[in-house]
Amino acid sequence: QVQLQESGPGRVKPSQMLSLTCSVSGGSITTDSYVWIWIRQPPGKGLEYMGVVAYDGSTYYNPSLKSRTEIARDTSKNQFFLHLISVTPEDTAVYYCARGSSSDYGEMDYWGKGTLVIVSS
Repeated sequence: QVQLQESGPGRVKPSQMLSLTCSVSGGSITTDSYVWIWIRQPPGKGLEYMGVVAYDGSTYYNPSLKSRTEIARDTSKNQFFLHLISVTPEDTAVYYCARGSSSDYGEMDYWGKGTLVIVSS
């Protein structure tokens, strides 16, 4: 069974960069049927799709976040990463990583438990 685990700092100061790691076990991030996704949920709000890194390393970003977001991967460690620059308190959220279908990025079958990141000075 595929398992995903988010890790990273629980608090980031405004204007700094938020960096999170998603460690994947039970499946390879290079398997060609899947993409690897970052999603977040601000307090009291709905889920926001941030972007993906596909099995071939290609990426797709939510246009509203594209200018501040980078998603990368380390295939040797079976991990993928989220980097979000110039954070503000509005970036406070629970951040999730998930696995999606390469034919339908919105079709997600495995999720991490999520990690809360608070942007505050």
